[in-house]
Amino acid sequence: MTSPTTRSLEVDFFRGIVLLIIAVDHITGSVLSHFTLHQYAFCDSAEVFVFLGGYASAAAYTALATRRSETAARRRFFKRSWEIYRAYLFTAFLMLIGGALLMLLKIDTPMVQYTEWPNFLVRPFGLIGDIALLRQQPYLSAVLPMYSVFALAVPVIVPLAQKKPVIAMFASLLVWLAAMPLLRVLPGTYGEAWSFNPFAWQLMFMTGILARVQPISDEFHAGRFARWLTAGAIALALTFAFFKLFLETQAPPGYMKQNLATLRIVSFAVIAWIIARAVYAGWVGKLARKLPGIVTIGQQGLVCFIAGACVSLVLDSALRAMGVLGLGRYPSHWILGLIADGIAIASLLFLARFWAERKASKAARAQMQAQVRANGMERTAPPPVPLIKGRPVPVHAGNRRDR
Repeated sequence: MTSPTTRSLEVDFFRGIVLLIIAVDHITGSVLSHFTLHQYAFCDSAEVFVFLGGYASAAAYTALATRRSETAARRRFFKRSWEIYRAYLFTAFLMLIGGALLMLLKIDTPMVQYTEWPNFLVRPFGLIGDIALLRQQPYLSAVLPMYSVFALAVPVIVPLAQKKPVIAMFASLLVWLAAMPLLRVLPGTYGEAWSFNPFAWQLMFMTGILARVQPISDEFHAGRFARWLTAGAIALALTFAFFKLFLETQAPPGYMKQNLATLRIVSFAVIAWIIARAVYAGWVGKLARKLPGIVTIGQQGLVCFIAGACVSLVLDSALRAMGVLGLGRYPSHWILGLIADGIAIASLLFLARFWAERKASKAARAQMQAQVRANGMERTAPPPVPLIKGRPVPVHAGNRRDR
């Protein structure tokens, strides 16, 4: 078990893996995407990412509240919400730029419509206002508004989950049950403007929070019931995989993901329990220590998400352009797809390392400047005033015979 005031190596490792999967899953010609979670389960990396987001948010909030105060923790998450909103605006801007380039290069791809660039040409100022007000959310930027809302809620739901976990869980379930009608109160120009209904997906976020603040005990993991649960989870996971691989003939409707359908929750719970057992056995920690680059990606989550969205859009469009130009039989040419996967993974590994080193260097400079200021204050401070019986000695005081 991890300490309440330390980061979890396993969580950072899984966050890194999920960010890589998100990048390759949005490259239509990707080879690796044929081996990711959505091919074998009725959930995908989105559930994992939101769950880990809740877990990491609870860890960060409780750690800051322990080291400093609840007020400091609340301020940090209000600031975090603003940071995520700015990241959303930046990502939406990049999506628009990507759409403009695709249209300029005359690349035949539906991504042009997803980026909202044609809409921007018709009503530029109206679309900018809609994006700022969350009424329209271009392509891969759509997940970030939900996270911004969740960050605002963390100072309320984490203390509730700590003190009254049953109430927190049942309240979350009630909101999830009412998610589809509640979606109508969100700003949006059309029903699918919010690709992720926050009223539904908060259930996954809350589950992650509870997993952090109310962890499963070692005694439960060591018991017979846990072993029976594991056997049942493996059997159910294999059943889902069989249906996905051999019986499913078409993709499920989009509203099932938008509103977090029950089947997706059950499928995720099965996978999550199997992974939890692997973490308890220590297998995941050993693997994470052997792959520190993936852990670094998980630690630089926001910047790597933005980069992954841009990289996947560029690579997807490049593969389509090569197919149009006759340079490959898109999307069946697996060599080009594998090269695209390699570029996406290498890009995120490089960016994560660069960003981590940049943050470490910035922190070191700030610490050095603070030490310099402290040393300067010590050198310029006046000498201490001598005291006699707790009272300062007057500057003219001396030996009477010297007068």
